[in-house]
Amino acid sequence: MKTSGLAFGLLSATFYLLWTPSSGLKILHLGSCVIVTNLQEIQSEFSEIRDSVQASDKNIDFRILRNTGSLQDTEPSDRCCLLRHLLRLYLDRVFKNYQTSDYHTLRKLSSLANSFLTMKKDLQLCHAYMTCHCGEEATEKYRQILSHFEQLEPQAAAVKVLGELDILLRWMDEAE
Repeated sequence: MKTSGLAFGLLSATFYLLWTPSSGLKILHLGSCVIVTNLQEIQSEFSEIRDSVQASDKNIDFRILRNTGSLQDTEPSDRCCLLRHLLRLYLDRVFKNYQTSDYHTLRKLSSLANSFLTMKKDLQLCHAYMTCHCGEEATEKYRQILSHFEQLEPQAAAVKVLGELDILLRWMDEAE
């Protein structure tokens, strides 16, 4: 009996060690809020459409997320709030305004939107339990991003921010 228990334990531990790294799950530490997301899958979905999205960007000298420089400099206590605002921007204005006739890109955008929606729901729980503080820094950085976003017409802004998604994903990946 002890042997079968030991064998089951070893098998379970082996399965866990093999499965966990390949699952792509990432724990994001956003101040007092902690969420788990499959960042590897989101990055993979985006990498499949990045070239076509960036090729349709006509405003190559204008940056929205990169100009702010704010993502990397955000205080840990403001990361939750800033990410919540950015997810809302992507869900409400970027994914809805991005236009393409390419079915593959539309499928990938739908998958990205679903992943963002899941993260947004997790962040709303943090906000509801008051672990997602919105300080002045996060609010000001989001205002700057939104101001840059609104300088372009909706489709051009959607293309620009979608093309800069790798900046946001890198920032999220560094949130430890």
